[in-house]
Amino acid sequence: MVGDPTGKTDMRKMLTQEDIQHNAECFKKQMRPLIDFSEDKAIMVNNGDWLLNLNYIDFLRNVGVHFSVNRMLTAECFKSRLERGLSFLEFNYMLMQSYDFLVLNRNYSCVLQLGGDDQWSNIINGADLIRRVDQKAAYGMTFTLLTTSEGKKMGKTEKGAVWLDPEKTSPFEFFQYWRNVEDADVIRCMKLLTFIPLEEIEEFAKCEGSELNAVKERLALEITAMVHGKEAAEQALHASKALFGAAADLTHVPSTTITAADLTDGTVSILDLMLKAKLVPSKGEGRRLIEQGGVFVGEAKVTEPTAVFTPDAFANGDFVIRKGKKTFHRIVFEA
Repeated sequence: MVGDPTGKTDMRKMLTQEDIQHNAECFKKQMRPLIDFSEDKAIMVNNGDWLLNLNYIDFLRNVGVHFSVNRMLTAECFKSRLERGLSFLEFNYMLMQSYDFLVLNRNYSCVLQLGGDDQWSNIINGADLIRRVDQKAAYGMTFTLLTTSEGKKMGKTEKGAVWLDPEKTSPFEFFQYWRNVEDADVIRCMKLLTFIPLEEIEEFAKCEGSELNAVKERLALEITAMVHGKEAAEQALHASKALFGAAADLTHVPSTTITAADLTDGTVSILDLMLKAKLVPSKGEGRRLIEQGGVFVGEAKVTEPTAVFTPDAFANGDFVIRKGKKTFHRIVFEA
């Protein structure tokens, strides 16, 4: 309802309450493999319960009075936006999150707020609000954001995002994302995201060149198992190896089925296949990728956007389109 300006160059999209409730339900579902919600071991609450019906004047008098605009403007999340424009809606975000911490402290005895280090200003202002209003001690703990060796956030961009939801990013694609991290990032990711003993990671750090492929597979296996389960992780590993093996079992590679209804004069074009498989949003984008040399069928580069295929091409069940270096998709034909 009120977007966080942190890390954004423009205001976040405003969502409806229905969208927010749907997202919240998805978050809880996605967190279940990582957090135990049984028997109230962990609880998830909706801050809309106390924010949506706030009396604005009362809020300003009871909460706003404790915030210095001068101090708020020194926060990095605001400083980086002042030149491009910061809406008053977003300027309220820090007060909202701080008030959340106060309510959680009062209602649930919450004394520690966790977050990425980009949330430091919001968290310490919440702890400060609790101290000022209720004279209680509260704390914050931040952790480093997951970034590449170049300092860019991983998997958080609108383009090329990686999701925990298997409907958005399949276990195979999730596995491939970590299998294909840059060489310079693999050990850092292993330390931050897995429970592999540090002694073992230090041994992995000695690997170089092609030896790192096995290290990346271990990284991908560990993270995928945590999010999607051991069976899905092993299937993804098997499918990944199959893509580069001889007698390939491609069962677990993401696939799309086509039928005779998809054929035109007995053939189907590469652009139609890419569009149906959702590898591209439009034929124009697919054409551009092909012209740039970024599309393969098996090991053969597709050189012409006009390329077409007959049903015989799908007979062996091993018709795989590769987009770039990391995205694989199998096409299955059902007569």
